[in-house]
Amino acid sequence: MPVYLDHAATTPLAAEALAALTRELSRTGNPSSLHGSGRRARRAVEDAREALAAAAGAHPSEVIFTSGGTEADNLAVKGLYWARRAEDPRRTRILCSTVEHHAVLDTVEWLERHEGADVRWLPVDAEGVLDLAALEAELAEDPASIALATVMWANNEVGSIQPVADVVRLAHAAGVPVHSDAVQAFGSVPVDFRGTGLDAMSISGHKIGGPVGVGALLLGRAVKLTPVQHGGGQERDVRSGTLDTASIAAFAAAAEAVTGKLAGESARISALRDRLIEGVRAAVPEAVLRGAPGAGRLPGNAHFTFPGCEADSLLFLLDLAGVESSTGSACTAGVPRPSHVLLAMGLDEDTARGAQRFTLGHASTDADVDALLAALPAAYARARQAGMAGHESSIQTAGTVARHTATG
Repeated sequence: MPVYLDHAATTPLAAEALAALTRELSRTGNPSSLHGSGRRARRAVEDAREALAAAAGAHPSEVIFTSGGTEADNLAVKGLYWARRAEDPRRTRILCSTVEHHAVLDTVEWLERHEGADVRWLPVDAEGVLDLAALEAELAEDPASIALATVMWANNEVGSIQPVADVVRLAHAAGVPVHSDAVQAFGSVPVDFRGTGLDAMSISGHKIGGPVGVGALLLGRAVKLTPVQHGGGQERDVRSGTLDTASIAAFAAAAEAVTGKLAGESARISALRDRLIEGVRAAVPEAVLRGAPGAGRLPGNAHFTFPGCEADSLLFLLDLAGVESSTGSACTAGVPRPSHVLLAMGLDEDTARGAQRFTLGHASTDADVDALLAALPAAYARARQAGMAGHESSIQTAGTVARHTATG
């Protein structure tokens, strides 16, 4: 079995989620139907809504089910922008951090290209943490023209946790609503929608041990949102579409399981992460840890740059050794590109190309860390030998170079 160190991409299905999923898949009923089977499915959905609300610090009526984090981000950012601009045509400015997930980043850029949005990019420091002074400056500049601010709870690449409560405090003082992509944070650190005062927050099932294809937008009861899609008027008439009862029940079961043991698991995974970090530093002294230190980063995240090698080559070599990781970088049309997150943190392109992200989760063990530390020195040496040849190559070419180096 391969050693899986890519929990930030997706994490194994939890036993509780699998039990809920199979139970509901064996039953029939559209939760919008009025007969007995429909009412039973509706009860399952509403029980799940209550469980998710409790896990995320929200009221059940604030939980809007979606197909995942990407849809929740699109719904929040587009919906808030359109609703706010409809109330006041001057509201075209969007404040967005430079390190957002592409589900937010690309949505904001789409609004800029097609809907007249004036995007103001909020910088981060060398650890990937938002510059609050820059946010204050933007808020002070004609706050009546701002449609919304969107800042993620924790970064999916380098794991840095953002000062979300401070963002909300500053934005609300200027009358600006705030959305946060909490897909990476939910289930890893304490997340309290009501406590932070957020107007909208995105979460996803498959990051916490639930199935792929289900997520939720937590939306304040007084927040106005223009729907992205139309149909049967489900979910407060904000997100139409027949609800996936089985996936929703499994999502809620995973959320209950992970938040019920959050403190203990966070401490266990943090200890594994710290041992991994120290081990990587000992095995490859040239490697540089990226992101905020200690409690400022997600418990399961260890992100390094390895100088002198192409990230995809190192990834393939580790994969051949039975260790699955991630470069954490965007990839368009098969061409490796340096991470926009690392570039926003001030790294040059050559340094950013050496990124490797190791992420731990509920299934991770000491043996996983041992396997990585055993495989890494040889994999890195071979990746360095291959060098930065992947600059002008496709992922397939980088993989071929890595495999040739490994066997040669």
